[in-house]
Amino acid sequence: MKLKVRLQLSSLMLLQYFVWGCWYVTMGNYLMKTLNFDGAQVGHAYGTFAIAAMVSPFFMGMIADKYFAIERLLGTLHLVGAVLLFAISEVHTFGNFYILLLAYSFCYTPTMALSNSLSFSQLKDPGKEFPGIRVLGTIGWIIAGLLIGFLGVEDKATFFKIAAVVSAVLGLYSFTMPHVPPKNNQEKKTISQILGLDAFLLFKEKDFLIMIISSVLICIPLMFYYSFTNAFLNETGMTNAAGKMTMGQMSEIIFMLVMPFFFKRLGVKKMVLIGMAAWVVRYILFAYGDNESLVWMFYMGIILHGICYDFFFVTGQIFVDKRAPENLRSSAQGLITFATYGLGFYIGTLASGKIVDMYLLSDNLHDWKMIWMAPAVFSLLVLMFFAYFFKDKLNDSSKS
Repeated sequence: MKLKVRLQLSSLMLLQYFVWGCWYVTMGNYLMKTLNFDGAQVGHAYGTFAIAAMVSPFFMGMIADKYFAIERLLGTLHLVGAVLLFAISEVHTFGNFYILLLAYSFCYTPTMALSNSLSFSQLKDPGKEFPGIRVLGTIGWIIAGLLIGFLGVEDKATFFKIAAVVSAVLGLYSFTMPHVPPKNNQEKKTISQILGLDAFLLFKEKDFLIMIISSVLICIPLMFYYSFTNAFLNETGMTNAAGKMTMGQMSEIIFMLVMPFFFKRLGVKKMVLIGMAAWVVRYILFAYGDNESLVWMFYMGIILHGICYDFFFVTGQIFVDKRAPENLRSSAQGLITFATYGLGFYIGTLASGKIVDMYLLSDNLHDWKMIWMAPAVFSLLVLMFFAYFFKDKLNDSSKS
């Protein structure tokens, strides 16, 4: 790959995830502290991203691939997104905020797949070349968190405006990317192929079914972390919470690099169980830590994000890729994306919001110990379910 193309794709990924990292982590704190939204409203706000994740496969499969050059569509979506982000920063009522955020989510979620597709079109060996490019996305998320924390604007609409400016820059920059024309001559896809419904044939295999069910279930407690950790840390008095939360993405990079070592020795089942166990431990650390002598428990809970995310999500994606026949791999990946980022996230946003409201105390403070024990217990139940029913036949066959 030419150096120019590598730099183009790497900077594309950095800006792509910088925009998301600007607002996604700190939005919950802003909504609760500044706009005085309740937990249920915060949950519904985060649910917009999950709704868009469930709908975007239609958009990608039926419209984007067939009618638009990727770089032009990518640029247009980010430019429209910039306008919507700025508008979001100016509204103060839940109804208007929700509508604008939902519209923005419909613009942003397709761009994640589009940026991947654009990158893959330029790579000779995606398996070796793409990780080195995609890691810039995680770095972009980290830079966003550090910047927002440094500026001290976690409870201000400023981070939406920063995201809007960068989204506009990214939109214009996207038009300079290598040209990837629409696939006008591609084979027509059915609705079931677009949504990954063909992969339901794999449900005849018990391990695949258990993996999908577990993926949906474990995403429910995950949304407690994404939606409310920043608000929780700010409420407990931690300064620069957004910056400190980037330690989770830093650990994600580290554990991503060591995953091949562990995967070869542990196999699918043990890797997933370690990831789930880390979720349980993380929430217990949040429940019993404090911002004084036990603040190390908060930091440890944040750092565990690398194990929580990589050991479950990445292992699950590898399992699906290896288990599905070649003609169903795309459908299977579409199905697990729908199950996690769509269905699981959406249920999680609603559940987490209701739990947070249940433990609202006076002066807009919360009983965070009880709040964090809910996802801890739920994660433990999912772990027990997976441990009992999943037999790891893939790993057994790989050893034979």
